[in-house]
Amino acid sequence: MATPQSGIFALGCSYHCYLEFDRTSTTSSADLVAAVCNLEVPRTTPSGANLVTGFRPSLWRQVEPDGVPHELEDFAEDLSGSDGYYMPATQRDLWVWVSAASYSDAFTLGRLVIEQLKKVASCVEDIFGWSHAQSRDLTGFIDGTANPNLLEAPNVAIIPNGSTGAGGSSLLFQRWRHRLEEFDQLSEKEQESVIGRTKREGDEFEDDDLPADSHVARTTLIEGERELPIFRRNSAYGTPTENGTVFIGFSSDVTRFTKMLERMAGKQDGIRDALTRYTDALSGSYYFIPSNESIRKFADRVEFLT
Repeated sequence: MATPQSGIFALGCSYHCYLEFDRTSTTSSADLVAAVCNLEVPRTTPSGANLVTGFRPSLWRQVEPDGVPHELEDFAEDLSGSDGYYMPATQRDLWVWVSAASYSDAFTLGRLVIEQLKKVASCVEDIFGWSHAQSRDLTGFIDGTANPNLLEAPNVAIIPNGSTGAGGSSLLFQRWRHRLEEFDQLSEKEQESVIGRTKREGDEFEDDDLPADSHVARTTLIEGERELPIFRRNSAYGTPTENGTVFIGFSSDVTRFTKMLERMAGKQDGIRDALTRYTDALSGSYYFIPSNESIRKFADRVEFLT
């Protein structure tokens, strides 16, 4: 039975280091995968730090041709929607996520990863995030109210056994920069209409009261009468002058991300997510998060993979 990387579900971590890499011009896909799978960094530590690694889908497909769901492709083109709006494609080769209970642990492990990979890959993006105000987004709204609980999450996030990529997951990684000065000028009632939930309690509006362009309306996916959930591990990032949300979404079915982003951009019906008028997508990548067993195939030493 294939097992997922445990850091995906490590909800107790408050500090996050997100790293994106591109391989060097002299590094092959196989060399990069081998270097990552042989990192001398524990996947979990006694202090509660966790490491999760993901790869550009086309890159992992080169080393394990039958190991990636065929629907999962690179985020290779900007996603365009209504009225000239678009979300940028910034696909990289490698994604590393360090989560920890302390800033120091996340910082130290992040630096260690960069140092050990410097001969094969360049770090082109590093973002430090944190869990803000009891899981509230910087807008003041509770984030992840519709997230599946830990009992349900593996069924949502992890590709089931018997399927291509079993034990792995599809990841959507985006950085959103908020324009809080503009959002804060709205009344609380206006803000709630943008989001589709009450600000204090996080209660979703009833269907009859839910604005068609609200964030909830545009990001909730319905198939028949069934909601199609995504497992989110978002965090806040930034400084007092430039800040926002790091979106981290895991799913066993990458098409859910495609549908969600197209709905947010108003690609099909011209109804754009109202929240995108107060926050800007700065990046967008898809990654395949392989199972522990897939990682072990390319590891010379396994003591760091437990």
